[in-house]
Amino acid sequence: MKLPAGLAAVMLMTAGLAHAAEIKVLASAAVKTAYLEMQPAFERATGHRLDTVWIPTAEMAKRVGSGEAVDLVIMATDRIDELTQSGRIVAGSRVDLARSGIGIAVRAGARRPDTDSTEAVKRTLLAAKSIAYSTGLSGVYVADLLKRMGIAEELKPRIRQTSGVPIGEIVARGEAELGFQQLSELAAIPGIRIAPLPPEIQYTFYFAAAVPAAAKEPAAAREWAKFLTTPEAASAIRKSGLEPG
Repeated sequence: MKLPAGLAAVMLMTAGLAHAAEIKVLASAAVKTAYLEMQPAFERATGHRLDTVWIPTAEMAKRVGSGEAVDLVIMATDRIDELTQSGRIVAGSRVDLARSGIGIAVRAGARRPDTDSTEAVKRTLLAAKSIAYSTGLSGVYVADLLKRMGIAEELKPRIRQTSGVPIGEIVARGEAELGFQQLSELAAIPGIRIAPLPPEIQYTFYFAAAVPAAAKEPAAAREWAKFLTTPEAASAIRKSGLEPG
């Protein structure tokens, strides 16, 4: 049976390895859907096993910055660059994977939020009874956006900021009327409708994989990062609401 090009390449690359490794990964939930789709094929091809913890980029940066022994991180590229400069990530190990914008979610069956312009978004927010966003990168951006719009104080009593629970799930359960998060994270949640922010206030996050200086299995970690750039991975990334590279 003919193997997909990416899988065949990984099998050739790992044919001479001395052992199968357990790769410890810290990763942003923004890439979770595509990551989990590709994981079984990688593990079958290489014999390696992925031990993955899903946490926000800010927490990842703290843990890697403290010297925690992790083999691979998948996080926002600006934080990778900062950690590389401080010596906590191996220079030259960054592999660009995906990019994602921010969207607004409402519960399935509700009217699609009007995001045709900045003013439309502002009206939508002022009319909402409750709004949720995360403590992660998208939440930091949204909090600043509300200040720039001049509506942060007015909305403050209606805002719920949370960590560890996908915003889409909060909206799907009816615990918030509107929710902001990265489009790829929202796309993974059933029971919601999504609309992207308009171009003039949209923000694109770029995600990459990199090997921390404290990694115990750096070679195996690099294989996983490379596998996430194969054509098969690019297809999974697009399906998840991200764009490759």
